[in-house]
Amino acid sequence: MSSTTVTAPQGSRIHQFYQLTKPRVVSLIVFTAIIGMFLAVPGMAPLQPLLAGTAGIALVAGAAAAINCLIEQRIDGVMARTRARPLPRGQLTSMQTLVFASIVGGSGLALLYVWVNPLTMWLTLATFVGYAVIYTVILKPMTPQNIVIGGASGAMPPVLGWAAMTGEVTAEALTLFLIIFAWTPPHFWALALYRREEYAKAGVPMLPVTHGEKFTRLNLLLYTIILVACSVLPFTTKLSGLVYLVSALALGVGFMVYAVRIYRVYSDQLARQTFRYSIMYLTALFAALLIDHYLRVTL
Repeated sequence: MSSTTVTAPQGSRIHQFYQLTKPRVVSLIVFTAIIGMFLAVPGMAPLQPLLAGTAGIALVAGAAAAINCLIEQRIDGVMARTRARPLPRGQLTSMQTLVFASIVGGSGLALLYVWVNPLTMWLTLATFVGYAVIYTVILKPMTPQNIVIGGASGAMPPVLGWAAMTGEVTAEALTLFLIIFAWTPPHFWALALYRREEYAKAGVPMLPVTHGEKFTRLNLLLYTIILVACSVLPFTTKLSGLVYLVSALALGVGFMVYAVRIYRVYSDQLARQTFRYSIMYLTALFAALLIDHYLRVTL
């Protein structure tokens, strides 16, 4: 089907554009960015950079997701989990998607530049390029290490949030970056394991496709160990306290249990459970950072 052919729409046009922004993915991005904002200041975050920063980062993230959908519409049409997106279904055209992404992304960058600070705008633009261009166009179709290298873009949101509040990037912000950077490979490899046949059909060189299931399971375990080690860094650097440490260790044990089970006795169902747990893990870990932060401020 040509990208300029439009079939009968399903749902409103607004909803179709909304789907382009991958709202579930963007919600986690925005959540970690907000946590970065709150952690960057000792008390309550100033309202203007909080609201403008959140909106700007969300808009640019949504635009990056739309560009990803535009570039990968052929691949999305092959894979079961993505074939219902608006572009593969012909509900939106490539030009409509490009215009939408330009308006949304441009608005987000302008918001960040005017109402937050130029550093946050430039870092957010670099993140957009890293995901929409470097990862989507170059890394994903060329190397099985796409997730490892491309994970740098996905790990940027808390750094963006920190910069929005302080106008700088500190070692504490980079610690948050490192956690998400280490989290990304086991998170996506769990998905890639039970979707390996679809990735192979689409011609995407994900690690289970190029190096096999057993090698991927080993790497998932090793990166989970790295992740658990990185998750302790906020405590060792005094960014967080005991409440966070206990939470991080408990969550890390849960992730390790899944990773060891996947390595020893694999099943697609277990990989799905691991993927779902990984999302809960990151959400709970950053929530623990926030709770610990304000407990330390008030005590």
